[in-house]
Amino acid sequence: MAKTFHLTVAKIGENLFDGEATSVTLPGSEGRFQVLASHEAMVSSLVKGTISITGADDAKQEIEIEDGGVAEISNNQATILL
Repeated sequence: MAKTFHLTVAKIGENLFDGEATSVTLPGSEGRFQVLASHEAMVSSLVKGTISITGADDAKQEIEIEDGGVAEISNNQATILL
């Protein structure tokens, strides 16, 4: 079984995803990047595009970013604010 990390994707007044994931691919301002378990700590701005999530149960989910956002990754957690 793949290693997991806790992923939260939220925008004001709405929680879009909150649970364990094996990967998330994000549209960063410098290009698309992928986050896996035990990823190095980082903060990145996000641009319009698609967030692709693979959950701990291998379920796939996509969330559209309309106006950008920010991603913070640290301590085996990723928080995406849109």
